[in-house]
Amino acid sequence: MPHTQLAHVAMEHVVVLVGQSLAVLQAHAGLPPVPELVLLVVDVQERLSAAMPPAAMERLATNTLTLLESARILGVPVVASEQYPKGLGPTAPVLAEKLRSMGVEAMAKTTFDACGEPRIAKALGQTQPTAVVVVGMEAHVCVFQTARELVRRGLAVHVVADAVASRREDNRTLGLALAERAGAYVTPTETVVFDWLERAGSDAFKAISKLVRG
Repeated sequence: MPHTQLAHVAMEHVVVLVGQSLAVLQAHAGLPPVPELVLLVVDVQERLSAAMPPAAMERLATNTLTLLESARILGVPVVASEQYPKGLGPTAPVLAEKLRSMGVEAMAKTTFDACGEPRIAKALGQTQPTAVVVVGMEAHVCVFQTARELVRRGLAVHVVADAVASRREDNRTLGLALAERAGAYVTPTETVVFDWLERAGSDAFKAISKLVRG
C-alpha cells in the first residue's frame, strides 16, 4: 500500500479512537437515571451562612432551591446535614422551610465528611444510589471531604459549582479543584437539572425550565 494511503488509514483510525474515547467520557460524566440519584445538601447553616460573601450566599441559595424543587418534581431523594448545630446554628431559613415542606430533616454531624456520621451514611445508602449530587458549604472543607469519601465508596459524585460556597472565593475555587482531582465531576446547576430531565416537552420540563429562567 502506498505511503499516502497508509497515512490516510492511520489518520482514520486515530479519528475513530478519539471519537470512541469522547463517547466513553460523555457516558461516564452523565448522571444516571433519577431513581439512582441522591441530592445531598451539606451544612447550609445560619451562622456559617452569615460568614459567606453575600453574593456567593445568594447564588448558593438560589441554585440550591432550584435543585431542591427539581428534585421534588422528579422524585429525587434528598439528604441534608448540619455541622455541629450547637455552634453553627440550624439550617438557614432560606432552605429550612423548603426542606421541611419536602419532609427532609437535616441530620447533625461533627465529622467534616458527612459520610462519617452513621445516620447520614445510612440515609444516603437507603435507595442504593449510583450517583450523589453535592451542594453546600464550605467547598474546601466539608463539601470536598464528603465528595472525596463518596468517590472512594464507588459513587459518581457531582459537585455543583454554583451551589457551593466558602468564606473566601479562592478557597471555593481550590475546594472545587480538589474535589475534581479526587474524582468528582464539577458541574453547574443547569447541567444537573437538564441531565435529570433527559428530554423536553414534559410538564416537568416546563416547570423546571421556569425555575432556571428565574
